Amino acid sequence: MFLRHFILTALVLSLMLNAAASAQEKEQPPIFGWLELAKFVNWPVVAKVKMDTGALSSSLHATNLEYFQRDNTEWVRFTVDIENQRGQKEKVQEIFEEPVYRFVTITSSNGESDRRPSVLMRLCLGGEIYEEQFTLNDRSDLTYPILLGRRTIEHLGLIDVTRTFTRQPQCSNKAPVHTIEDRELNKNIGI
Repeated sequence: MFLRHFILTALVLSLMLNAAASAQEKEQPPIFGWLELAKFVNWPVVAKVKMDTGALSSSLHATNLEYFQRDNTEWVRFTVDIENQRGQKEKVQEIFEEPVYRFVTITSSNGESDRRPSVLMRLCLGGEIYEEQFTLNDRSDLTYPILLGRRTIEHLGLIDVTRTFTRQPQCSNKAPVHTIEDRELNKNIGI
């Protein structure tokens, strides 16, 4: 009787520990490096993306901005010119047309303010697609064409500053899509 009770208790305890460990594993957020590879949906170019915890919003290198109206909505046409990290690493260029999501006033580290358009674009990072707000500005004098700021990083996972290129941007048609409506913004990450 004692042996049966002992075995039953050990079995129940073992099942509880396995369930707790499994739940803990599922709750662990993914870990990204400070530099990753990503690609915009419907554009096969792979670009370097810098995780920038010092920036609130995400930014995309864009030139030749032209504003126009379409269906009573303000749109912006812009050129993205980046180095493709796939294959020969050649410079590639694409013209995009996107509705203006909003305008953002960015204050640089030297205190100057700049009003920039923000657009929603879908980015494949790892095996998932993230719809993000990107402010558009000429980043040609900077090293990385795409910065992901805290508003994006807050729902990606953790950043390990000792790692780079932890995952490849491989998103299938069945990849999970995280739209901007799907999440609540944390008010505490702003300054």
